[in-house]
Amino acid sequence: MTAGMRPLVVLRGGGDLATGVAWRLQRAGFRIAILELAQPRVVRRAVSAAQAVFFGSHTVEGLRFVATASSHAAAFANGQPWAGIAQPTQTTTAAANVDSQESGAAVPVFIDEHFELQPALNAQVLIDARLKKRGIDTRLDMAPLVIGLGPGFVVGRHCHAVVETQRGHTLGRVYTTQGAAALADTGVPEAVAGHAGARVLRAPCNGEMLAQCEIGALLEPGAVVCTVAGQGVTAPFAGVLRGLMQSGLQVAAGEKIGDVDPRSNPAHCFMISDKALAVAGGALEAVLHASSQ
Repeated sequence: MTAGMRPLVVLRGGGDLATGVAWRLQRAGFRIAILELAQPRVVRRAVSAAQAVFFGSHTVEGLRFVATASSHAAAFANGQPWAGIAQPTQTTTAAANVDSQESGAAVPVFIDEHFELQPALNAQVLIDARLKKRGIDTRLDMAPLVIGLGPGFVVGRHCHAVVETQRGHTLGRVYTTQGAAALADTGVPEAVAGHAGARVLRAPCNGEMLAQCEIGALLEPGAVVCTVAGQGVTAPFAGVLRGLMQSGLQVAAGEKIGDVDPRSNPAHCFMISDKALAVAGGALEAVLHASSQ
């Protein structure tokens, strides 16, 4: 890293919570890079950096995320010019070229499931924001400061700090005591305006998911939101389509593929959520606290 450069924070995952963290840390002066899957499984795509994988670039509340080849990782980490690329999943999308002047305001999104870019990026901070909850493969030795978001992470085993992601009195709280962990996953979706499990759309079977509605669409009960292998998935109540996986993905029976919000405010679909910002505040606190020690 060039002398005087801002610290680099790498986030594993580009979903809506990860994007909220990236947005807040970037505004606080940190450089950000995102690592994602080749076919991201995000539901709240409108506010997810992962969407850049499908379309070459994606902007969330003024912050532009750009799909970037792994070969540009070292250049980005060292403050040199780098360039985004258009992904083959959307051949009609123009390449998102990022020059040295613009790159400071854009965030690269690399396809890297197993953090193989660790040597090239040489990040000062690694945040695992994938919300895997189990099968954690992030390790303490991956960066000088490693932070885990949500359940499954244990301080001293996987990371140096854990940020609480469960709504309630402790949302956004930072745990740094050896052996500390976030609240366990309940397996029950958080209630929104009295709707909990019903607001989550799940695949009825294995197969290709094809969207029939756009995120932000107002839905009536029974409206077909998408199909999976030809089977319709319908809105359980009146509301707005808050999230839906990318059309064309192969999904598994029972997998979460969408989310209906009964508050029926389309604008909320395109804003970083209160929860994401609370978690982001915790992540920022963890970074600043560690740097002050």
